[in-house]
Amino acid sequence: MRKLDEKKEILYVIRTLDVLMSSGVGLEAALHTIGKGGYGIISKDFSSIMEKLGSGKSRGLEYEVKAMMNKAESEGYRRLLNTMYTNLTQNTDLVETLRKQGKRMEEDRNESVNKYIEDLGGVPETLLSIGMIGPIILAIVGLVPQILGDGAEAIIGSIDQGMINSIVNGGLIFTVIGMMLIGLKAHTKDPGL
Repeated sequence: MRKLDEKKEILYVIRTLDVLMSSGVGLEAALHTIGKGGYGIISKDFSSIMEKLGSGKSRGLEYEVKAMMNKAESEGYRRLLNTMYTNLTQNTDLVETLRKQGKRMEEDRNESVNKYIEDLGGVPETLLSIGMIGPIILAIVGLVPQILGDGAEAIIGSIDQGMINSIVNGGLIFTVIGMMLIGLKAHTKDPGL
C-alpha cells in the first residue's frame, strides 16, 4: 500500500518542490509545506521529519532524509530522497536535478499508461461479446425442446426440461463469472497512477 501511495504522489511532490525552490523557498521550508498535507504518505514522512527537527532531538536534516531512504519503497521516492541528501551534503543544484527527475518520471508514467491502454485494447469487445452472445446462445439452448417439439427426442434423445434449465442457468452463471474474471484481469493491470 505504501509503495502504491508513493508512486501516485511522487511526481506531484517533485513538481511542487521544483516550483517552491525555483521561487526562492529553501529546502526545509519546502519540506514543511509538503508535510502539511495533500501528498499522502510522503506528506506524513516529511511532517515527521519536520517534527523531529523541531523537537531538537534530530542530528540534522541530512540524517533524517538518509533515514527516510530506508523507509521508502518506490524507486522514484528513493531517488528523490537521495537527490535531497546529495544536495544537503554536497551542495548540488537541486532544482535542475528535480526538473530532470520530474521529466523522466513523467515519461515513465506516460509509458505505463500507454502500455495499460494497449493491454486493455480488446477487453471491452471481449466483455461485450461474452455478455451479449453468451445469453443469446443459452436462450436458444433453452428453447431447443420447444422449437423442435417431438423431433428433438429423435435428434438428441430424451430431453428433460429441468436438465435444460440447469444447463442454461449454469451457463449464465459461468458467463457472469467469466466477465468478472476479465474485469479482474483488467483491474490488476492498472498501473496505479
